[in-house]
Amino acid sequence: MLGYTDAYLDIETTGLYSWYNSITVVGIYFCGQNDGRLVQLYNENLTPGHLLEVMQGTENLFTYNGERFDLPFIRDCLGPDLSRMHKHQDLMFDCWRCNLRGGLKAVLHNLGIDRETEGLTGMDAVRLWRRYRRLNDLEALSLLLRYNRDDVVNLKQLRESLSLRTPSDNACRE
Repeated sequence: MLGYTDAYLDIETTGLYSWYNSITVVGIYFCGQNDGRLVQLYNENLTPGHLLEVMQGTENLFTYNGERFDLPFIRDCLGPDLSRMHKHQDLMFDCWRCNLRGGLKAVLHNLGIDRETEGLTGMDAVRLWRRYRRLNDLEALSLLLRYNRDDVVNLKQLRESLSLRTPSDNACRE
């Protein structure tokens, strides 16, 4: 996405292990100075070539637990090593320095960042994908994509919230 230097990425999968499970959705929220653009890769669009194409021109990549989950999963299942191609910042570690622990949804809740898909979990994302694939349930796919959209858009809000915190805010330290 030429013109967008920052990208916020989150994946949905059929489980926790890249050697056994697969990626169902790669969501990327690209941000420029004045606007943003959401790209979600799934089905026939979820290919190594398409991923590399949409990531072209991106300098900074932001994830939550991406260093340990999302980026290795992408590398194992699709091939591209995005951590070598972009400057990567895992916001989970920034949260830890600010004494914000837990999964992304818990951290967002603690910071007062709302989600349209409040209450849905990663397990719900797996169920929604299965329902879509088994029954061609387009409502399940739509909800899964909204869930993924919430994750990537909220990563930007999380980053902005962390940048407003100071060292006096409960041990937010480098």
